[in-house]
Amino acid sequence: MSLDSLKSAIPDFAKDLKLNLGSVIGNSDLPQQQLWGTVLSCAIAARSARVLRELEPEAKANLSPEAYTAAKSAAAVMAMNNVFYRTRHLLSDPEYGTLRAGLRMNVIGNPGVEKVDFELWSLAVSAINGCGQCLDSHEQVLRKAGVDRETIQEAFKIASVIQAVAVTLDAEAALAVE
Repeated sequence: MSLDSLKSAIPDFAKDLKLNLGSVIGNSDLPQQQLWGTVLSCAIAARSARVLRELEPEAKANLSPEAYTAAKSAAAVMAMNNVFYRTRHLLSDPEYGTLRAGLRMNVIGNPGVEKVDFELWSLAVSAINGCGQCLDSHEQVLRKAGVDRETIQEAFKIASVIQAVAVTLDAEAALAVE
């Protein structure tokens, strides 16, 4: 199982996704830890067993055990935070924004890897989950840490392509079931 196997599974009508998947992962300027942590956390967030099974072994091979765990932690905590903060933001009653969250998020303060890497992975997962408030928050932290817009965009490019591949392959699998 690998990136090549995943690319070969993409149907011809989605050729752009195949090309983009190879490009955003194979030609990324991100350091290996940032790249593969983004790939892993996004593969988890995309909720596609096939995509996760194909990408996880390469991610694991390219990440330290600490970074591997931190990328999974980013996907987990952001699954919770994206629902919570997106809902609070979407509700028309602004009073919810003044209430204490009361949710544990200790991993954000001590992720076991460089804070910038964890923030980048959290931003990418937030892009998949569509939480504008979380996107703004993580982008601001990254920018204050000196991360340029091109690097941040690289993360959400990876997120968008992995999500699109997951949707496409899962749809094809559903249509193939008789």
